[in-house]
Amino acid sequence: MSATTAAPAGAGSGAPARRPGVVLAVILVTQLMVILDGTVVNIAMPHIQQALHFTPSSLSWVQNAYALAFGGLLLLGARAGDLLGRRRVFVTGVSIFTLASLLGGLAPSAELLLAARVLQGIGGAIAAPAALTLLMLTYREGPERMKALGYYSLISSGGGSVGLVLGGMLTDWVSWRWGLFINVPIGIALVIAARRVLTETERETGRFDIAGALTSTLGITSLVFGFIRVAEKGWSSPEVLVAFAAGVVLLVSFVLVERRVSHPIVPLRLFRSPVRSASYLTMLLVVGTMFGMFFFLTQYLQGVLALNPLAAGLAFLPMTGLLFTASRVVPKLVQRIDSGKLLLAGSTLVTLGTIWLTRLDAHSSYLHDVVGPLLLFGAGAGMIFIPLVGRAIAGVAPEDSGAASGMLNVVQQVGGALGLGILVTIFGTASRNSTSRIPREVLVDGVHAAFIGSLVYAALSLTMIVITVRPWNWFRTEPQPVEVAAAD
Repeated sequence: MSATTAAPAGAGSGAPARRPGVVLAVILVTQLMVILDGTVVNIAMPHIQQALHFTPSSLSWVQNAYALAFGGLLLLGARAGDLLGRRRVFVTGVSIFTLASLLGGLAPSAELLLAARVLQGIGGAIAAPAALTLLMLTYREGPERMKALGYYSLISSGGGSVGLVLGGMLTDWVSWRWGLFINVPIGIALVIAARRVLTETERETGRFDIAGALTSTLGITSLVFGFIRVAEKGWSSPEVLVAFAAGVVLLVSFVLVERRVSHPIVPLRLFRSPVRSASYLTMLLVVGTMFGMFFFLTQYLQGVLALNPLAAGLAFLPMTGLLFTASRVVPKLVQRIDSGKLLLAGSTLVTLGTIWLTRLDAHSSYLHDVVGPLLLFGAGAGMIFIPLVGRAIAGVAPEDSGAASGMLNVVQQVGGALGLGILVTIFGTASRNSTSRIPREVLVDGVHAAFIGSLVYAALSLTMIVITVRPWNWFRTEPQPVEVAAAD
């Protein structure tokens, strides 16, 4: 998944890096590690469920715990880099992420695994914004920065798909735990390299918006928890009702806090632009569609088509290949073709791919019924993310550029977690109401219902794009390069 940014606040401070190539390698490996961890456990879900005794609905928390902590604290992590120094914050974030990966790999119970996933998300939220800012500091305006951002975009947009393949390999060849253990030696090497080659940045003055970070993160978490518990408890459960009520109260409190604090974590003026607000909402819906596809197609490939983890991971290669190709081609197309038309084409392809997935049943095959949707998703998603981010940050004041791009990261993580939480509710309800007693067919009924829910997301995102895209000016009269960089 991607998010892009103009030069973050403070990017002009600090001395240039002594070894730009090594700095870029450190940043790219860090970004890959953080992005991979959002999906590397996806293929291992059936094995994790059996090993740690997750219920079918609570299993989604293995992914959501990471996504919510990561997305909810990203803006606070970016502010920490401004106030405390970005190298210090980067090293701290990678260290926390590495320790959490070790704890998660050793976890003997579901509760400890989820705690480790939350800790991983916190570490990622601290490290990722600092990494992107350090990249901006290392490469000044011009071709070299654009080239570096191209590599960054490539890692970010294709990293999630690579995580599915890597997760399948590790689960099949060794153990699902190695999807977490693999981060430990990488993280240690990154900390050592960062201390040697990264230059500390100047600190800015200001305060942390702790209240905003807590109310937004806890509010979204309460809503996701409510949707996931609906799958087991039903809509009338006091536990579910309390979760939804708490979520609403916390999010309303968040808005009130942001209106009053001197340094808000999310400046509400960002939402004054209808196009920008529509871009955020569209991103939330598109990522919800993608997360649902990753999660439930993985269940289908292993539970219905009986693929082993390695084969299930490799099954996503058609989409991965197109995502990588699009990440190289689309930045050039954006300079010649109106971004709205790319968004429209990409969203249409994703919607068609989702429609195709709703036709899967117990007798479907990979080559005839799965490859096609994956190709449509790969091409469509590749056309959506870079233009969508460009529209979201267009016209942002320099002092809000970091918050605007950070908000895109938050929307992606929250969109994935909240979207998946709703789909898990649909999946659980359909599974309970299935007329079959054969586990394989019950799974098919649940997955089918979940893909119907994903189709609603895809259709809504397509509608948002149709409303905001003008039906003329396919080609620009003057090429306008868009500086973008993907981030989870």
